[in-house]
This record gives sequence, structure tokens and C-alpha cells, in this order.
Amino acid sequence: MIHPATELRYISPSIGFGVFATATIPQGTIVYVQDALEIVLPADHPLLTADIYQPILDKYSTVEKDGSRLLSWDIARYVNHSCHSNALSTGYGFEIAVREIQPGEEITDDYGQFNLPYDMPCACGHANCRGSVRPSDFTALVHQWDTQLNAALAKLISREQPLWRFLDEETQTAVTQDLTSSQFRSVQALHKSAT
Repeated sequence: MIHPATELRYISPSIGFGVFATATIPQGTIVYVQDALEIVLPADHPLLTADIYQPILDKYSTVEKDGSRLLSWDIARYVNHSCHSNALSTGYGFEIAVREIQPGEEITDDYGQFNLPYDMPCACGHANCRGSVRPSDFTALVHQWDTQLNAALAKLISREQPLWRFLDEETQTAVTQDLTSSQFRSVQALHKSAT
């Protein structure tokens, strides 16, 4: 489930749609939660090998560390990639703003976190664009992401969190305990090599 202060906007024929903030979303705010309404297709689900669904799954789903596919039920499926993303996935099953997101700014992820099985061309337009998103990006960028996430997670408790109630109790407990110790779960927990 995506943060409520967002809307879907058309960007261009080459990009399609994107998700934009309708209000300031401070660093440390949860912007996405994997909730009970998400569609999860296990790695052995027959739809994952059905040619007719492959373009949809490639475009709108993420590959989880166990090989399952996660397809969001709301506009979260339209969050685009940027090599300088303003949100990142945590090791807790939610995404968080790693810097302040301004009203009218597109909310972006780094697709390098999503266990891509292939290279994906990138045209994010950022000065430090990698040119393509590769499976090897996870290993190359995990420490950078952890640094960004630790700074954002440290602010989590001081921010209004409209999505907090959609986290399961186990996740809420883990995050709360880790906030107390300031030792956060690494984004490495998302990677298929962590299984």
C-alpha cells in the first residue's frame, strides 16, 4: 500500500505513469507497506511461466528473495526507478523516504534492490545514471543503501506514519526493538542470496 499523500500522473509515452507526492513526505516516513491485499505469486505458480502474463509481471511486479512475484494492488505498482531514488526498500518489508520528498516530486525506488534476473535499460536522467540496472547492482550498492536507510530509519519514530498500522505485529516489534538499539536490519535481507 502506497502512502496516502500520493497520486498517479502520466509522465510520457516512453515512461508511462509515475507516483507523485501531493504533500511533503519527510525523510524517515514509510512510503510503502506490503499489506494483506498485495498479490503474491509463489515461484512455482503457473502464471509466472505463461507468456501472456510475462509482460505484465515484468513491468509491474518485483521478484522477492524466494523467487515469488509481488504485484501491488494499488498505484504502488507505478513507482519508477531512479539511480538517485528518494525511497528505498528496507529489510523489514516496507519502503521509506531516504530524503525529504517535495509536493509534486515523483516517488522513485532503486530497482537494483528487486532481484532482477536481467539487465534493464535506465533513462532516469540523473547526472549519476548507471545506464542500466543490473543484477550485480545489489552487491555493489548494498552498503550505500544501508547507510541511507539507517539515517532514514533513525527518524522513523519522530515522523507521522499513516502506514504503520498496516505493518504486521511481528514487523512492528522488530522495528521498535531495532530503533531502541540503533542496529537496523540490512537491506541484504531482501536479496535472494539471503535465503
